[in-house]
Amino acid sequence: MAAKIRIVESIAELRAAIDSKGSPSVGFVPTMGALHVGHASLVERARAENGTVIVSVFVNPTQFNDPQDLERYPRTREADIILLEKSGADIVWFPRYDEIYADKYRYQIHENELSLVLCGKSRPGHFTGMLTVVLKLLQIVRATKTYFGEKDYQQLELVRGLATTFFVATEIVGCAISRDDQGLALSSRNARLGPAGLETARAFAKELAVTSRSLEDLRISLAKLPLEIDYLEDRSGRRYAAIFVEGVRLIDNCELKKENHS
Repeated sequence: MAAKIRIVESIAELRAAIDSKGSPSVGFVPTMGALHVGHASLVERARAENGTVIVSVFVNPTQFNDPQDLERYPRTREADIILLEKSGADIVWFPRYDEIYADKYRYQIHENELSLVLCGKSRPGHFTGMLTVVLKLLQIVRATKTYFGEKDYQQLELVRGLATTFFVATEIVGCAISRDDQGLALSSRNARLGPAGLETARAFAKELAVTSRSLEDLRISLAKLPLEIDYLEDRSGRRYAAIFVEGVRLIDNCELKKENHS
């Protein structure tokens, strides 16, 4: 029978829990909670590749450029713990804000190229907050491998650059996007959509997946759906998109076929 998951909050508790495991390898999955099957797949991969698996759940306020978006972000602590236990996590860490931001966010990590386009252009300050907290979490956990989903591919690329630039001794592992049976990328934000919104989001995902068409053709198709396009762009062999459906911002991306590479 699997051991019961250990719940910790302070950094001291976390480090004691890691030390007690005595594992030669540690897998880490940083999250903001409201967990779903996509998160579970990251945990399951970490479980398959490491002796100890840690998941953090921290709704990081510094990466929200819209205070209302932060307020609406779902908090589902008990359900998250149940999912993590079923997925094979050993330790779930709920970081304390006053420990993570003891400096009151005076020290920040800024990236000056990739963070300024796509989601970075639409959400000023978002990636500064993300990179700052991720560096803190990586330094605290000191994992062998840390897992991120490819749905936030821009984030994944920025984190890879962060780890390389600051010589962080953890391997950043990208994991394939988890989708529902109709192709919609799984996201905590999907829970805020009504039945009609979900239908629209799934239609968007289906249109985006046809990468053989031009961006202009895709725009024409998406114009027929009840959604607002934030951005739609091909960059470095991938097609990136962000849309608003029923006021909810959704992102997705897919690899372009070679003949479409710019």
